[in-house]
Amino acid sequence: MPVFTNTDLPAVKPQPSVEQELLCSIEEAGQVIIHASITCKAWWELVRIWKTTYLIDRSAGHRSQLLHASNISLAPNWTPIVQGQTIRFTLVFESLPKNCSSFDFAEIIPEPGGFIILNIARNQTDVYRIDLSNPE
Repeated sequence: MPVFTNTDLPAVKPQPSVEQELLCSIEEAGQVIIHASITCKAWWELVRIWKTTYLIDRSAGHRSQLLHASNISLAPNWTPIVQGQTIRFTLVFESLPKNCSSFDFAEIIPEPGGFIILNIARNQTDVYRIDLSNPE
């Protein structure tokens, strides 16, 4: 029976978890994460997010596009919610310019009722929480 030593075996690198890989790719790409919520105040509502939702740099006008939406329907589909229910979802956007200090969250759509949150102060993590239950 042959005898093997540690030098005979190939080096094994530990594999990062999927979560670690996602966090690393977000950091490398500089993406912006929005954790949003909507609480239904009527008997029932239908909610969705449009691909034409942007983060808009207040000083330069740069628009960061929506890249991914999790736990909410993208238009033209709808997510139903009932009175008192809160839906929580995550939106991933392209990075904002490095010199951006505040931005607007704007759903630009061809009908009334688009979500808008004005003058969000930028932070170091580029991870934000917003409540869209009472849009302006």
